Amino acid sequence: MGRQETLGFVLIAAVLMAWMYYTSPQRQPQQTSTPAAAETSAVASSSAPQGSAGTIAPQQQSSVPAPASDRYGKFFSGTDAGTERTITIETDQYIAELSTKGGTVKRWTLKKHTTWDRHPVQLVNDASGDFNVLFTTTDGRTINTKNHYFETVNTPGAPVVLSGDQTYTVHFRLRGTEGEIIKTLVFKNGKYDFDAGITFNNMQNVVANYEYQILWEHGVTYTEYNSVDESNLAAAYTYGGGELKEVNAAAAGDMPKEDPTGQTDWVAVRNKYFAVAMMAKEKQAAGAYLEGVHNSVADAGVVEKYSIALKYPFKNTIQETAWVTMFIGPLEFTTIKSYGRGLDQIMSLGWSWIRPITEYIFIPLFRLLHSFITNYGLVIIIFSILIKLALHPLTKSSMNSMRRMQKLQPMMQEIREKYKNDANQLNLQTMKLYKDYGVNPAGGCLPLLLQLPILYALYSLFTASIELRQEPFIFWITDLSVPDVLIPLPFSIPLLGNFISGLTLAMGITMYVQQKQTVTDPTQQALVWMMPIMMTVMFNHFPSGLNLYYFVFNLLSIGQQYYFNMRHKDEPLQKIPEHKRKPGFLERMQANMPQQPKKK
Repeated sequence: MGRQETLGFVLIAAVLMAWMYYTSPQRQPQQTSTPAAAETSAVASSSAPQGSAGTIAPQQQSSVPAPASDRYGKFFSGTDAGTERTITIETDQYIAELSTKGGTVKRWTLKKHTTWDRHPVQLVNDASGDFNVLFTTTDGRTINTKNHYFETVNTPGAPVVLSGDQTYTVHFRLRGTEGEIIKTLVFKNGKYDFDAGITFNNMQNVVANYEYQILWEHGVTYTEYNSVDESNLAAAYTYGGGELKEVNAAAAGDMPKEDPTGQTDWVAVRNKYFAVAMMAKEKQAAGAYLEGVHNSVADAGVVEKYSIALKYPFKNTIQETAWVTMFIGPLEFTTIKSYGRGLDQIMSLGWSWIRPITEYIFIPLFRLLHSFITNYGLVIIIFSILIKLALHPLTKSSMNSMRRMQKLQPMMQEIREKYKNDANQLNLQTMKLYKDYGVNPAGGCLPLLLQLPILYALYSLFTASIELRQEPFIFWITDLSVPDVLIPLPFSIPLLGNFISGLTLAMGITMYVQQKQTVTDPTQQALVWMMPIMMTVMFNHFPSGLNLYYFVFNLLSIGQQYYFNMRHKDEPLQKIPEHKRKPGFLERMQANMPQQPKKK
């Protein structure tokens, strides 16, 4: 291996180290309570304002509770008292519990997903529920409908169970002393969403500032063992006018906000695998509000909480209605993509120029393989083989270039000795040698660099793919979406953590064998162990599905390298015929450089 290849490997290693340092999740100690409970505690102690999303600010409250008539003014006095009733809607996908207090979604339980400790996934992140309306009244009161009791018509005593193509509509009515607010919720079987209509009747003299907001205030409940890893992918988004805005409370103490105006298509909040999205119908929304807060919790955990809102203009007419579609469910690509609203932009599929690789090649291929192979571990193995076959031309080109560079080393050493005092001639003769034998000095590194976008696309696919969540492979590998702990450690090692992953260790060993095959220069022997150690340490916290892919890929590379070496072992290096030689880029550049005068 020559200096150019060594430099290329060092640069690639530096890029990988920097990338993995900032993206590698750290495993937490065993929680004494579920992440959901930890999050509830964090939210309770948070100083984040409740019911204050958007530019409508709540009134200052004194330390002594105000009478209801003062708190909610002349229009909604007394509506904060009542009897709470619950309506349960069950579909094939979820069980929704609605409350007459606020007309809120109090619980949203997914039937096909469980938390890390095998409890049903419940995504509503506040005991009082979520999905409210916020506005200011003309007598100066801020009204958040979560504090008020709604009426319902024909409230069912038993859960409503939907099947087939059935739908069910719930009407909530909040009567003020002047006018009323009606929430119409339409549920349909087979989807993770419902349609909601917010109607203002005879509220011309009630709503101030010509604006109201539809809120989802408490984000999404955490569901995974590692809250730090989950927080790495948590964020809030708004999309309108073809522009995506993101709010990410990534560091301790962060409380970012976004308050865009103009036509808004949707707002959304997500964690690692689940999301809530509020999509405006008929493009009526005139703005959005996003807010996030970063909280530290027990056992070195992190919880990020987000509030989102759609802003609507109040046109001061007798009756006004705004319709939204509320999605509350898993981040499955085909499901999110089916809305045709650009909502898939919230999914972690890599940088914008890498997303097409993930979206149009890897995801369809992954789904195709799983359609006839049920075990996702076997899917990943077959997937690795197919990717290796696709990259074979690049890999073969790299091996050829490295073999030729190794064969040229004796002749290059002679040139260095002959022209050691004439740098200009040394460069010219080196370029001529490359031209004579048709060798590109960057040929060994370039194919490796071209593979980096593919590798990063695979990283994005495996680290956030809900399809791998809680999917077992064999033996101790019980969840391909998290690290496989083969050897727990009674202490923590910097970067490595408090455990050793079996698949990561296997990947490191196969990488060492690869390096032994390709590094033949005694002066470059440090590369043989340096790269495997670095990759083993950094990949120890990565999902076992990703490490399984790299392990299989490395095994295939070892076999390919062995076959190549045996086939070309005694093949001599031949010069390129004169009529077939073409000056390379480096040679042309060297020829165009000004020549230094020769010393007399």
